[in-house]
Amino acid sequence: MSLVTTHVLDTAAGRPAAGIAVRFETAEGKPIAEGRTDDDGRVRDLGPETLAPGLYRLVFATGAYLGPDAFFPEVALAFRITDGTAHHHVPLLLSPFAYSTYRGS
Repeated sequence: MSLVTTHVLDTAAGRPAAGIAVRFETAEGKPIAEGRTDDDGRVRDLGPETLAPGLYRLVFATGAYLGPDAFFPEVALAFRITDGTAHHHVPLLLSPFAYSTYRGS
C-alpha cells in the first residue's frame, strides 16, 4: 500500500470529486508521484511504501474541476511525516469558495 493516499469530496455537490490531478512532492517541490482522483474521488497510490521523515505537499489541480472562474485553481496542502512507515491519508473537502482538510485514517 502507498504510504500517502488522498480523496477529494465536493461538499457543494455532496459527492466525490472525480478527475482531479494530484501531485505528491517534497516541500522543495521535487515530484514524488502523480495521480488522478477516481470515480470515488480517491487516489490510492501516491508513491512509495516508506519515506524519510520530513515535510511534504499534495498539490490538487482544482481549476479544471471547478471551472474557468475557479477561485481556487490549485490547492496545496503541506504536511509533516514523522513516521516514514505509517500510512498517511490526507483528504480535501472542496467547494467553489472554500476548502478544508484533516488527517484521515
